[in-house]
Amino acid sequence: MDFGLHNKTALVLGGGGGLGRAIAKSLAGEGANVAVAGIGNDSIAASQTALTAIGVKNLGLVWDLADLAQIDGRISKIESELGPVDILVNNTGGPPPTTAAGQDPALWSKYFQAMVLSVIAITDRVLPNMRARHWGRVITSTSSGVVSPIPNLALSNTLRSSLVGWSKTLSREVAKEGITVNVVAPGRIATDRIKFLDQAKAKREGRTVEHVMDESTASIPAGRLGKPEEYGDVVAFLASERAAYITGSIVRVDGGMIASI
Repeated sequence: MDFGLHNKTALVLGGGGGLGRAIAKSLAGEGANVAVAGIGNDSIAASQTALTAIGVKNLGLVWDLADLAQIDGRISKIESELGPVDILVNNTGGPPPTTAAGQDPALWSKYFQAMVLSVIAITDRVLPNMRARHWGRVITSTSSGVVSPIPNLALSNTLRSSLVGWSKTLSREVAKEGITVNVVAPGRIATDRIKFLDQAKAKREGRTVEHVMDESTASIPAGRLGKPEEYGDVVAFLASERAAYITGSIVRVDGGMIASI
């Protein structure tokens, strides 16, 4: 199946590792030129090495998403070196585990800017060129918590859920212009983030990490964690020409873990 992504320009936020790097590699495998953005020099360099090995043009950007003043300069660099952004993958780091009650308003504000406002502002920056070309893909990676809130991840559940409402609203505004807007919700994918959350849960509950991991895996009907590349391939499909009639959706990549319909 030809995804029709050859020489398209993709921007993958959080592209320095985990799900972001997997997404970038899947897009590159379909012929897209990829800019990866992230907070760390070493992780971005490693992603670039992987993309160069695939054989596509790529660009690495050290980018603090919480700093909205960086947006225009970073996007302009992508436009200059790779071309206007055709595919935007909004993928941000997760906040620390917290309860819903009793959190400092400054903590909510900090992560709202980094996880929500940054995504909205970056999308607004690339949309005019998508509209001018009557083609674009905006794909936002969230969490299974937007469908079934995860205990002790109140910040993530709340902030990522706000992006679902934004994404659905935007999808209806731009659908006639050849732009699709979708959300992808991962279940338990084998990344460092999952390891960190399992370790935090084990410490909080006085259990071993192995016990927590085994318990969580047992709740997945597929009987295993997802592979990052499996997640990346779903995002690449949503970015493709073949997915032109899918918009305003939440696509679960969870091995059947989320119990709700």
